Amino acid sequence: MSDRNSLPTDKTGDEWRRTLTAEQYRVLRQHGTERAGTSPLTEEHRSGVFKCAGCGEPLFSSETKYDSCTGWPSFFAPLDGAVGASADNSLSVTRTEVHCRRCGGHLGHVFPDGPEPTGQRFCINGVALVFEPEKPEDG
Repeated sequence: MSDRNSLPTDKTGDEWRRTLTAEQYRVLRQHGTERAGTSPLTEEHRSGVFKCAGCGEPLFSSETKYDSCTGWPSFFAPLDGAVGASADNSLSVTRTEVHCRRCGGHLGHVFPDGPEPTGQRFCINGVALVFEPEKPEDG
């Protein structure tokens, strides 16, 4: 995972505000957190890919999604090279923030209490994601 400080910023705050909803901007660009249980993506069970709502970068496969009973979409692994991590000291404990490797958008946090095979729980704000369902094969 890459360090957030090494990412290029390709848009100004005003440019981000024009392309994101107010809630997406608050989460992706200001490190906000959506209320638990508010994202419809928590209940998304189709095959496909979860992408960054800021830049469209593919981040998580539906194959790694699971129900963590936390109220946020959760995954046990990101796609290879898709996310970066940095220390988040905004609360009384240090957490590991997860961000999009392409645009640096805040996605959520990763915790060491997930299922096998990784033991990790990527707890992701649904508003930071867009879901692209797998296209059925012609046959």
